[in-house]
Parts: sequence; structure tokens; C-alpha cells
Amino acid sequence: MLTSLWHPRTTRAGNGHAPALNGHPSPDPGMLRQAEAFITAYHAETPDAGSPARRLAQVAGQIALTGTYTHAPAELEYAARVAWRNSSRCIGRLYWHSLVVRDLRHVTSGAEVAAQVAAHLAQATNGGKIRPVISVFAPDAPGRPGPRILSPQVITYAGYETGGKVTGDPASVRLTRSARRLGWPGRFPPGRFDILPLLVQGAGEDPAMYELPASSVLEVPLTHPHFPWFKGLGLRWYAVPLISDMYLQAGGICYPCAPFNGWYMCTEVGSRDLGDTTRYDQLPVVAARMGLPLDSGSLWQDRAMTELNTAVLHSFRQAGVTITDHHTESERFLKHLETEERHGRPCPADWSWIVPPAAGSTCPVFHRYYQDFDADPNFYRHT
Repeated sequence: MLTSLWHPRTTRAGNGHAPALNGHPSPDPGMLRQAEAFITAYHAETPDAGSPARRLAQVAGQIALTGTYTHAPAELEYAARVAWRNSSRCIGRLYWHSLVVRDLRHVTSGAEVAAQVAAHLAQATNGGKIRPVISVFAPDAPGRPGPRILSPQVITYAGYETGGKVTGDPASVRLTRSARRLGWPGRFPPGRFDILPLLVQGAGEDPAMYELPASSVLEVPLTHPHFPWFKGLGLRWYAVPLISDMYLQAGGICYPCAPFNGWYMCTEVGSRDLGDTTRYDQLPVVAARMGLPLDSGSLWQDRAMTELNTAVLHSFRQAGVTITDHHTESERFLKHLETEERHGRPCPADWSWIVPPAAGSTCPVFHRYYQDFDADPNFYRHT
């Protein structure tokens, strides 16, 4: 499973390339070492690939000549899938091998990136049967940075700040300001769930905004199976969490624009996006409508959070949109650990992220320790 559960590690400095000197590439002394490790691992896990000796010699020659090298299409697929497998903060890695990899390394302009992102959304949405997909655009090279998406997720709700109050998503206030500076007029009147344009910086270009086609964005209005009043809260959320501000690092090569998606776990939307006090802060609203006393020690937050997550699960399922719950995903993660152990591969995992944000101790992932470490390939957040 690929979701916004992919909480990649914090930024790793550098992009694997040394700057050009006098117009000629200056090879990063660590690139050949990283490339050798990656190619060796790829051949070890790909029986049909044979011995890596010839490929290693070819890569060494490319690096000596140009300061970088080019992944073969099969190597790129392996890199993207294993980067997911190596994401220690992701609970949903059981299906890492099912990731659909779109090889778009020829795409560099902002307009082309935006058009391909819309196509990605259509393929991933799949009528509600969400498919895990990654689109990999042009890599960084010595003296030639690749394109970047500046939006943290392709679909993001605006946050309008007026007089110290925010309409919409408080996490998007800065991004909304950036979109306005680039010419986005906003919606009038400002809404709580206005979709922001995509902010893209093409290779060698200034940042620009691109409106997403309405037909490419699937949203789910939220209702509750037992509380008719819940519909009146006017809550909704988008179906595809397409993460876009991370870069893919593999064998010394940085792909600065590699948006990826999967499907949601209910607590991502209910507990965090809608429940956090720094986001939509809906727990007090739900608790009040439930008639709960908002007293310290009454556990109103727990009860409201459970019903908010119930609404998210119910609504996505009623709409025919793929979603999972934290108990199911915890069991799947332990199955993933067992599978990795059978293959003799250590599995990095960060306990503080693997344990869900709701009902943690009732999930089997809570009751054990994990080994956490950095592994290549992987995903990292841009600075």
C-alpha cells in the first residue's frame, strides 16, 4: 500500500552530484560507490539480470565521462519499489512490489509535469479502486537540475488567513499565499475545501501554477452511519493522497520530482487531517454535536475521534473508494515483516510512526520493537 502513510525521513543534504567546474562535470567521489551498491543489489534481487560485472563497468564509464549515469528502465522500477520498501515510517509496505512506475524522465517543463500529474491522478484514481502509482520525472544532473513540484501533495485544500483566523486548512496558509503571488485569484467567498492549483518549477524555469482539471479530482463527502446530523458539518476529503514534495534517491541519482500515491488509512484523515488542533480541529465540533461534556477527564476527544474515523471509513466505502483501517494495516505490516525476514532482508521501521495515531495499544504493531536505519533507495523531503 502506498499512502500518505509514506512519511519519508527528513531531508538528506545534497543531491548526489558535485557542481560543474569550468563547464565540465566534476564527478562526486561517492557516486560510483553508491552506484555500485545499487547495481549490485539490483542484480542480486533480479535473477534474470545475470552478473552485474558488465553493467558496473558501463556505469563507471558513464560517471567518469559525464559525472552521472542513467538507470535502465528496469533499474528505475526496482529503485522506486525498493524505496517504498525501505520507507521506515510507512506501515503499509506489504504491497511494495505492486507499485506502478511511470517513467517520465524525458519530461522537464512545468507545463508537461502538470499535464502528466493530471494523467497520473486519473490512472491512480481508477474509478475509486485506487492504484499505487509513482511518476518519475527528469533527474538532477551536474549543472542541470530537474523539475520540482512545490506543493506537498498534488491535491491540497487552501488555507485563507484573515485577521488571524483561517478558513480552510491551516497547514496550507503559506502555500496559498504562494499560489496567490503566482496569480491564483482564490475562491470567493473563500471555502473550507477549495482545491489549490499545483505549483511546479520546471527545469530552468520560474515557479508557476497550474489548475488541476476538475475531472481528475475525486472527493468524498463525509457522512456517518448512525448520526444524520454529521452530513450537515459539510466535511469532505479527497480520494488520492498524491505526495509530491519528496525526492527519490537511488544509487547516487536524485529524482527531484517523483510524486507517488496509494490509498488512505482512515486515521490519516479522521485523526490527523480533520482532528488535529493545528488542522481542521473538528473533535470539539463532533463532541458537541454528540452531546458530550467537554470536561477534562471525560475522554470526549477519544469518543469524538472514534466517530470521526467511523465517518471517514463509512463514507469512503459507500463511495466505492479504497481505504483501510489501522487495525487491518497493523496486521498487514507484521505480515510484511515476516515476508522480509523469510527473504533475509532487514526491515527498517520507526516505532513512533508505525504505531497508528488512534487506539495504538490495541494494534499488534504496538507490542514490539523495531530496528530503524537508513537504506538506499529511499524518499526524502526537499529543504
